[in-house]
Amino acid sequence: MISALVLLNVQRDAINSTAQELLQIPGVAEVYSVTGEYDLVAVLRLAKYEDLADVVTERMVAIAGITRTHTMMAFKAYSREDLEQAWDIGVE
Repeated sequence: MISALVLLNVQRDAINSTAQELLQIPGVAEVYSVTGEYDLVAVLRLAKYEDLADVVTERMVAIAGITRTHTMMAFKAYSREDLEQAWDIGVE
């Protein structure tokens, strides 16, 4: 499974509708409205790298409200469960 985060700048009057459109794209697992430099963050979970190109460079660019994106690939996922298991077995 490939995971990626896409940071999005969106036209102010289109944030809610853009978030809803993003959720219609296969592979977009979650969309968050956020504070700071970006307006939305999309969490992608994809079967293969080629799917990333389709989602970001074909599907997302077709959404009119998006003005800019910044994509980050995830190398490793950390979770609270991972940390708890590490303490249970003893990490050195």
